[in-house]
Amino acid sequence: MNASAVAVVEDLADVVFAYGVSDEYSFVLRKTSTLYQRRASKLISVICSLFASSYVMNWGKYFPETKLQYAPAFDGRAVCYPSESILRDYLSWRQVDCHINNQYNTCFWNLVGSGKSTAESQNMLKGTTADVKNNLLFDTFKINYNDLPQIFRKGSIVYRKKVEKVVKVEDGQEIKRLRSCAVVEHEDIIRDNFWTQYPYILGGK
Repeated sequence: MNASAVAVVEDLADVVFAYGVSDEYSFVLRKTSTLYQRRASKLISVICSLFASSYVMNWGKYFPETKLQYAPAFDGRAVCYPSESILRDYLSWRQVDCHINNQYNTCFWNLVGSGKSTAESQNMLKGTTADVKNNLLFDTFKINYNDLPQIFRKGSIVYRKKVEKVVKVEDGQEIKRLRSCAVVEHEDIIRDNFWTQYPYILGGK
């Protein structure tokens, strides 16, 4: 999924940011974009088809021992948010939802793995707060939720960033230069820190 998102960001210059978790990805186009005359149907069809084709092409790289059983298909919809603030609220909601679902699923499957039935596990977790779930994981299973991989707790973000890349080799020495490329990270996008550090993402610069 992340590799497919990278393909979209690298291929479509107007896609400046992407957020993904599980089987859902959101793509942000620069607010001044005129890509395909801003036709929603065209944007959706191009992004979905590029994402799906990249998914197929990358399958063997990540699952070399597992044959792809059927052709993947992804649907989509286009939403025009009226301000950067509301767009960030949407992205924040997605990351919060990622945390809530992951925390619940981590508790649920550990309970099932310990011998509880699915119904018993659901009843034990019904109405519990985040603190209660954290305590359950730590006290019962010795799992510190904050130590779990960030990809599961925060989801994945894709954006362009200048990184050092090898451009050539001379006399056995690698020559590196800063190049802008799409990167996958798992950062907090709810607080201001990330957006302050990379103002060009939504600023269009």
